[in-house]
Amino acid sequence: MSNPYHHALSSAKKWGGTSEDYQKIHDWFDESKMMMADFRHRALRHHAEGIFMCERIFGNTITLSNGKKIPTRWVGEQHIAEDLGFIPSMQDWLKHIMPEPWMGKTKKLDVELNPV
Repeated sequence: MSNPYHHALSSAKKWGGTSEDYQKIHDWFDESKMMMADFRHRALRHHAEGIFMCERIFGNTITLSNGKKIPTRWVGEQHIAEDLGFIPSMQDWLKHIMPEPWMGKTKKLDVELNPV
C-alpha cells in the first residue's frame, strides 16, 4: 500500500469502525515521508520498535466509533505487514546502512571533563 488512507480503509474492513478511527495511526507511520519521499522513509518507523513507539503515543488500545476497543499494536502490525510483507527489526534496517567515514568521527571537546 502506498497511502495511509488505504491502510485506514483496510483496518476498518478488518476490525470495524470507520477509516477515520485509524487514520491518525497510519498517518504517523508514514509521516517520515516528509524527510525522505521514497521507501527509505520506512526505516524510521516500519519495524518492531516503531510498533512499540506507536503504542506509547496512541495508547495500548483505541476505541472505535462503534465503541469497540482494539489493540493499537494490531494496527501497527497491519500497516507494516501490508507495506513490507513482514515485521522487521530495527537491526534488519540498520545492517544495510553503508558506513561512511563521517559517521564515526568524534571531535575532541574543548572543555575539560574532570576539572579539579
